[in-house]
Amino acid sequence: MARTFTDEDDALLAELGVELEPKRSGVRTAREERIIAGFEEVQRFVDEKGHMPRHDEAGDIFERLYAVRLDRLREQRECRELCLPLDRQGLLDGSAGEVAIPNADLDDDALLAELGVEADAPGITELRHVRSSAERKAAEEVANRAVCADFDKFRSLFDQVQRELDTGMRETRPFELKAEIEKGRFFIVGGQKAYVAEKGDQTLTDQGRTDARLRVIFDNGTESSMLMRSLQRAMNKDEAGRRITDPAAGPLFSGEVEDDDLASGTIYILRSQSDHPMVAANRELVHKIGVTSNDVKQRIKGARLQTTYLMADVELVATYKLFNISRSKLEALIHRIFGSARLDIQIRDRFGRPVVPEEWFMVPFFVIDEAVEKIKDGTITNYIYDPKSARLVER
Repeated sequence: MARTFTDEDDALLAELGVELEPKRSGVRTAREERIIAGFEEVQRFVDEKGHMPRHDEAGDIFERLYAVRLDRLREQRECRELCLPLDRQGLLDGSAGEVAIPNADLDDDALLAELGVEADAPGITELRHVRSSAERKAAEEVANRAVCADFDKFRSLFDQVQRELDTGMRETRPFELKAEIEKGRFFIVGGQKAYVAEKGDQTLTDQGRTDARLRVIFDNGTESSMLMRSLQRAMNKDEAGRRITDPAAGPLFSGEVEDDDLASGTIYILRSQSDHPMVAANRELVHKIGVTSNDVKQRIKGARLQTTYLMADVELVATYKLFNISRSKLEALIHRIFGSARLDIQIRDRFGRPVVPEEWFMVPFFVIDEAVEKIKDGTITNYIYDPKSARLVER
């Protein structure tokens, strides 16, 4: 018959140093198993490569992961005590040699995120009280973005850049070099236009790389004080990130034809002979502004049968030859300048169907001629037509 121990028996056994509680089995938790497995991966790397994993941005992805992982194992007391009995290479006590730690604030998942790799399963990086890289970056983004108090100073710049993109004076190209980040440059990042309004003095990082503090204005009315390398990293990670080129230098077209110029077409100005009451009452003001690659005189033959020409004959007022320019973009630019004076008229075609013709504007010819001159010298994007004063005015 089994004997039942009394409180006195327990006390006597305790005095003799006999433990009543069974010793804990050697079964580890799932987290402990992951920690050990992670440490063993680092050990295998050292065995194969013959050196400690390094924090080299140009190095292998997994080597960088192992380097960050080893940093974490050293820092976390629980991890260190768990793996220390297995440390045959002196990795945890540093006897195997230390390496520089430029990314000491990144855990495994954070480093994977930096490299654009998604971690499928949690690893030893499930550290308590440590925010993930995504959480940190989201917090930094919120903290760094603020309402731009003087956005009115920059609003017109964004509008002008968009117009110049539409007309082909500027283009978007893939971002390539940090050297492209300069004061006055425009970029597209995160689906927004970004303008580098200020750039501070250039400094060197601990790794010997150049950096500088920027003031970046975004087209949604916010701004950020970020480092140049932060903007570079954001551009590199954004598949849709682009840099916006500076306006093309030189005139868009010229009356002087060089030997190597490629003819692109002709701007033509027409005046209608239509007896429509609105046209007849404003005949000296109503003009059609178009761009063509064909012979203008051939194009306007049979004008009386085409709604494009108001079903009437037309008078050719002026032509301007184009060279080395997109006709469609230039046409769009001209129509945008005079958009406020577009002729609102409806006529009927040969079959009696109502049609609203395009490219007709109620603008004096001398203003059109002035606009062409401003297109030549590249200043047209600073102007728009004011119907009330019947002249070009600065934006």
